[in-house]
Amino acid sequence: MNVITRSPAPHVVIVGGGGTGGALACDLALRGVRVTLVERGEITSGTTGRHHGLLHSGARYAVNDAESAVECIEENMLLRRVAPGSFEENDGLFVGIDDEDMAYGEKLFAACGETGIPARWLSPAEALRLEPNLNPALKGAIRVPDATFDAMRLPLRWFATAKAHGAVIHPFCEVTAFAQHDRCVTGVRGRDHRTGKEFEIGADLVVNAGGPWGEKIAAMAGVDVPIQPSPGVLLALRGRLCNMVINRMHKSGDGDIVVPQRALSVVGTSSWVVEDPDDLGVPEDHVQRMYEEGAKLIPMVRSAPFRQAWSAARPLIGARGASTGRELSRTFKCFDHREQDGVEGFVTISGGKGTTARAMAETTANVVCQKLGVDVPCRTRDTILLPHTAYYAA
Repeated sequence: MNVITRSPAPHVVIVGGGGTGGALACDLALRGVRVTLVERGEITSGTTGRHHGLLHSGARYAVNDAESAVECIEENMLLRRVAPGSFEENDGLFVGIDDEDMAYGEKLFAACGETGIPARWLSPAEALRLEPNLNPALKGAIRVPDATFDAMRLPLRWFATAKAHGAVIHPFCEVTAFAQHDRCVTGVRGRDHRTGKEFEIGADLVVNAGGPWGEKIAAMAGVDVPIQPSPGVLLALRGRLCNMVINRMHKSGDGDIVVPQRALSVVGTSSWVVEDPDDLGVPEDHVQRMYEEGAKLIPMVRSAPFRQAWSAARPLIGARGASTGRELSRTFKCFDHREQDGVEGFVTISGGKGTTARAMAETTANVVCQKLGVDVPCRTRDTILLPHTAYYAA
């Protein structure tokens, strides 16, 4: 009798346990790839767990960053299908307060049409009927399909589904070096912060999904990735001041969005750049700016009880030297370091947003599978994700 032996599935190690790392672990596991993910802290404890929980319609980027706008609206609609129940499908309003806003609104409305984002003009009376706490002096509004979600629970659905298909997740395990041979990355070395023990994990390929920490991670492999960490301050106020996502109808700026989250309202955000994403701070003048600018949209922001202020770093891709980060695109890029740096077995994914984590993962998984000879298509476009509670199941 002939015995057929099957070679084991290739093994991929993912460094970074944010939304992108979780979505990538899910994508690869669904394709039959063996996956191990390591994260130096708790899962989603970096940028992923600190953003305001906005499912972008793409309208914020439609005028000046059409590529990001298209990515957002496509993922917005797809995620509602594969992660049902994760979103408050409350829509969003871009609110014009002055004539300059309204002039920008004309550009915004046209750009939404060009990028496939459903949009509708509302009169001041229509907007105030939907959101009575808006600035009564508003001149008009544009309604778009924004939505909100829990910044931790949605990514946990990626992790839960990945685990159910064999992925191994190691939180509190920090990578401190790469195993390399002849300019080929063959695994990772690091420390388990729970036990204090050193570890080494071999791999056929390693993916750097460290977000704003991606540049530091890449440097350990001797390659350079142009990531500009751009933090912003967010302000949480007690009370649900709005039920829709409220945006200022102008070019992206400070304090120009109010996002309802359960019984809170999150006002965001400012923007600056740093060298070290572990050293962000929460500048008091940025907090005050959130109050001042947010109150232009919803006057009650000025007097609402304070709950918390924090900062989170965006992993923006682009030449270093930007002053605020707003000059850089919110799109994403996958780097195959064999092509760029002559280092085999190492890929980086960075940029993007929480809304586009699945698309980032699909792009990266396509690159990984091509390099490893895995001829299996992406399944995350139509696989319904497990509930977030399944992540904690034995």
